Amino acid sequence: MATLVFDIETTAMPLEAFDETQQEYLLRDAQRLPDGPEREARREELTRQLSLYPLTSQVVCIAMVNADSGRGQVLYLAEDYETDDEGEVKFVPFADESELLHDFWELAKRYDHIVTFNGRGFDVPFLYLRSAVLNVEITRKDWLGYRYQTEPHCDLAEQLTFYGVSGRDGAARKFNLDFYCKAFGIESPKAQGISGMDVAELVRQERFREIAEYCLRDVRATVHLHRIWKERLAGIK
Repeated sequence: MATLVFDIETTAMPLEAFDETQQEYLLRDAQRLPDGPEREARREELTRQLSLYPLTSQVVCIAMVNADSGRGQVLYLAEDYETDDEGEVKFVPFADESELLHDFWELAKRYDHIVTFNGRGFDVPFLYLRSAVLNVEITRKDWLGYRYQTEPHCDLAEQLTFYGVSGRDGAARKFNLDFYCKAFGIESPKAQGISGMDVAELVRQERFREIAEYCLRDVRATVHLHRIWKERLAGIK
């Protein structure tokens, strides 16, 4: 029963991609504030948040690894790059987001199970909606499923908080992947100085391969965290 571990990176589309009415809607909270630094800060915050929504941003990378074999692929948007299939993981560049998503769904249908970190809250609904916007066929429509099951989707962010049993401030509060990795002795994907906050700037600088390598580090960390969860915590109810 093959298990796929994956993660995605996204970046916001420029505000100029939206018409005047859409821009007013997206920045409405800032416009309610008086002119000045507070309004400008809120506008910048809202603009950064556009990368979180599939109607205002695009997928720039999907890294995926077979949890058992360690083999995988990293699909990423880039220009003028050759496919690199050396080693266990193949890096595959795409010029078009639709093609990237199409290839992801073709690969995804080979797997029985998936593992993510916060995939139920972000990665999976993002991929579903973004694929629908671009009219890309979705081959697996069962990844949201029943929240309190780990098949076919084990979301470690939910497992390590026991489905939010403690709320925001209790013993099982949610931490980010970096924090869990450090707590469990796993090398953090941020150890090389790049985080998800840097993706937009890396895209602007056309440093596409660095985004792909960062995304892969996220996935490899998730693979290790999943093994620890299976050995020490799986089955707790």
